[in-house]
Amino acid sequence: MEKKDIVFGLDIGTRNVIGTVGYLDGNEFHVMAQTLREHDTRAMLDGQIHDIGRVGATCEEVKLELEKLTGLTLTEVCIAAAGRVLRTVTTHVELEYPEETVVTGEDLHTLDMMGIEQAGKEIKGDEDKKYKFFCVGYSTVKYYLNGDVFQSLEDHKADVIGEDIIVTFLPEDVVDGLYAAVGKAGLTVANLTLEPIAAINVAIPQNFRMLNIALIDVGAGTSDICVTRDGSIIAYGMIPMAGDELTEVLVHEYLVDFATAEHIKRSSTEGGDITYEDIMGISHTIKSEEVWKLTDPIMEKIASEVSSKIKELNGDKSVSAAFVVGGGGKIHGFTEALAKDLKIVEERVALRGEEVMKNITFEQEDIKKDSLLVTPIGICLNYYETKNNFIMIHFNGEMMKLYDNGQLTIVDAAMQAGFSADQLFPRRGREVNFTVNGVARMLRGTEGESAIVTMNGKQVGINTPLEFNCDVELTPSTVGAGGTGTIADLAEFTTEYIYFTVCGHRVKCPKFVEVNGSLELPSYTVKEGDVIETRPFYTVGQLAEFMDVTIDDRYEILVNNRPSSRDSLVYENFVIDWTTTSPVAYAGDYVVDDEEGLPENYVPVPNVPETVSDVHTRMKIDSVDMPITINGKKMTLSGKKDYIFVDVYNLINFDPSESNGRPLIIKINGEKCGYSDELHDNDEVEVYWQEA
Repeated sequence: MEKKDIVFGLDIGTRNVIGTVGYLDGNEFHVMAQTLREHDTRAMLDGQIHDIGRVGATCEEVKLELEKLTGLTLTEVCIAAAGRVLRTVTTHVELEYPEETVVTGEDLHTLDMMGIEQAGKEIKGDEDKKYKFFCVGYSTVKYYLNGDVFQSLEDHKADVIGEDIIVTFLPEDVVDGLYAAVGKAGLTVANLTLEPIAAINVAIPQNFRMLNIALIDVGAGTSDICVTRDGSIIAYGMIPMAGDELTEVLVHEYLVDFATAEHIKRSSTEGGDITYEDIMGISHTIKSEEVWKLTDPIMEKIASEVSSKIKELNGDKSVSAAFVVGGGGKIHGFTEALAKDLKIVEERVALRGEEVMKNITFEQEDIKKDSLLVTPIGICLNYYETKNNFIMIHFNGEMMKLYDNGQLTIVDAAMQAGFSADQLFPRRGREVNFTVNGVARMLRGTEGESAIVTMNGKQVGINTPLEFNCDVELTPSTVGAGGTGTIADLAEFTTEYIYFTVCGHRVKCPKFVEVNGSLELPSYTVKEGDVIETRPFYTVGQLAEFMDVTIDDRYEILVNNRPSSRDSLVYENFVIDWTTTSPVAYAGDYVVDDEEGLPENYVPVPNVPETVSDVHTRMKIDSVDMPITINGKKMTLSGKKDYIFVDVYNLINFDPSESNGRPLIIKINGEKCGYSDELHDNDEVEVYWQEA
C-alpha cells in the first residue's frame, strides 16, 4: 500500500480530540489505529477553539501516539468544523417586476441570491464588524406569488414573487482557528468538512440522501441537526440541550460527582442494576428504571425541542425519517419520543451505530463499534469524496477560499467577495414617480447590461460551476438609464385640447400645464415627486399670444359678450371677440378645428375691422327679447337675434375661475349642456358648482 492512500483524521471536540488513521480498500475502510485525548482545560467551548495553543498541544499528543502505533510520519490531516458553531438565519425576500412577467428558473436563482445576501447582512449585525461568513447551505421554506403561498413559481405569471429562505453560515474565524490549532501540531490541512456531513458519510448511505431525512448528533452540550433532500444537506440547526442535561439531574439526585453521574446514565441505557458510590463513600445499587423516571421528563423535553427545530429547518413540516448518532442519542426512550413528536412511525427513527459500520474494519482489537465513532470515521471517509471541501480559486486577482457543497457557481464566489445581487444581475434604471391630475404615473428606466464573466480566460455565464484553482474575472452589471420624459411627452398635453370661438372662428388650443403650482414649458423634464395639473382655462392674453395676435390698449375685448380684459379667464367653448378702431392685421397663425372645414394654420385678416361701436350697433339690429329662468329667477336676454348658453353670464354675477377644484355644472331644462347650446323662450337654466 502506498502512503498517499492513507488518511489521518482528527475529530476536535469540546471535551476531547479523537485521532484516526486508516485507508480505503475498495468499499471497505480499514482503521489502522485510533486514539483519544481529553483537553486538560476548557480550551474549547461549544465546538469553538478559545485557546489555540492548548488545543494544538492536544492534537500533537494524538498525532505522536498514532505515529507510534502505525510507524508512519503524519504531516497532513483531515478535520471538521462542529455543527454547533453553524449559524442559521431565516429571512424573507421579494422580487418585484416592472410589469406582469412569466417566472423563470433564473428568476428563482436571483431570488435565492437575494435571500443569501440579506441573510448575510442580518448575521453580520453591526456593519462595523468585518467578520466573514461562509454560506454552507440554504433551503427555500415557502414561495409566494403576488403575496399568496405557492409550492412552485416557475412558468407562473407574477407581479411580485417572494420566498422564505433558511441560510446557514460558518464563521471564518472557526475555520481559521482549526487551521491554526493543527498548524501548532506541525500539520497541514488536507481536507476540511463539517461534522454533520462527516456523520452523514457513515450514517446515511448515498442512495438514502435523495430522501427527506434528518440526522441528529446528540452530544454532551448540544444536539446538532441537519436535514437532507435531493442528495444534499439543505439546512443545519442546533439546540443547546443534550446528554449533560440528564447528567446534571443525576448529580443532584444521587449526590455524586459528574463522572459518576455519567457512569449511572450510560449504564442505565443497558438496563439492569447499577452500583455506584456517592460523595460520602456510601455504596448504592439502583435499578435502571429508577434512573429513567428521573431522566424521562428531560429526555422528552430534548426530543420535543429537536423535533421543533427539525420542522423549522424543513419548511414547517416533518421529515420522512430520522437517524440519531452521538453518545447522547443512547438515552433511554429518546428515539421513541422523537418519533412521536415528529409524527412518524418508530421504525423510522433509528440510532445509528454498529449496523452502519459493516464496511469498516478495525485493526485494533479494543475498539467497539457504536454511534460515538460515526463522526470520526466520517471525517476520514470524506477525504475520498470530491465535494464538501474548501477549495481555492483566484477571483479578480485575489486568492479566495470557498466552502464547496458540490454546487458552487461563480455567483457563490462573487457573493463571498462582497458583490451584491444588484451587481450580478442587470439593473433597471431608477424610475420617476409623479402625478398627473391626481393620477399616479411612472417613467420606467431602461435595463442595464449583464455582468461580464470569464473563467480561465473564456467568457462564461454567471451560473457556471467553479473549478478547483480556476481564475475568475468579473465585471459588475450596470444600471440602465433612469426614467425620463418631458411635458410634451404626456398624453394629456398631446391629445387634450380646449376649444374657443375667437372672432367667429373655432380655435383648438393645447392645455397649459402647471408643475407644482407653476406654469412650465413643454420642454420641462419631469422629476421625481412632481405634481402635474392641466389647466382647463386660458387668459385672454395667453390665447392671443398662442394665436400670435397682439392686442393692446386700442382693443376692446368681449368674453361671452361681456366687456373683459387680457387677464380674464376663458374656458371651454367660451366666445371671445377683440376689436379696435385702428386697422390691425393678425401677426401670425392659430389652429382652427378641422371640423369647421377650415385648414390648419388658417390666418384671417379682416379688410375693415369692426369697432366696438359697430359691434354694439350690429347687436341692436333685429335683436329680440327672450324670457328665461336662471337658477330659479326669471330674467330676460336682450340685444341679440339668437342666444346661446354663454349669454346667460351677461345677466348673472358668476366667475368661472372660482372653482377651487369643484366641477362646474351647467344645464338647460334639467339636461347637461355646452356653452354654445342654443337657448329658447322660457328655458330653465342652471349654473352652479358641484360640491363634494
